[in-house]
Amino acid sequence: MQQPNPEILKELVTHQMPFGKYKGRKLCDLPVYYIEWFAAKGFPDGKLGMQLATLFEIKTNGLGEILEGLKKL
Repeated sequence: MQQPNPEILKELVTHQMPFGKYKGRKLCDLPVYYIEWFAAKGFPDGKLGMQLATLFEIKTNGLGEILEGLKKL
């Protein structure tokens, strides 16, 4: 089993959405319905796709408090 990378979680609370309706919004602050839309249509290639897929797993499994704690650091 692969060990989780804590940098990925840090990036979710610091990196911004680079395009679209929510351009400039921090990834962790994207609405769930928007991330679900990506999950249905396909996440983008590369790092952003991995970040959005990770965010999808966190938010749809009720683990959003992890991100809330990181936002305070």
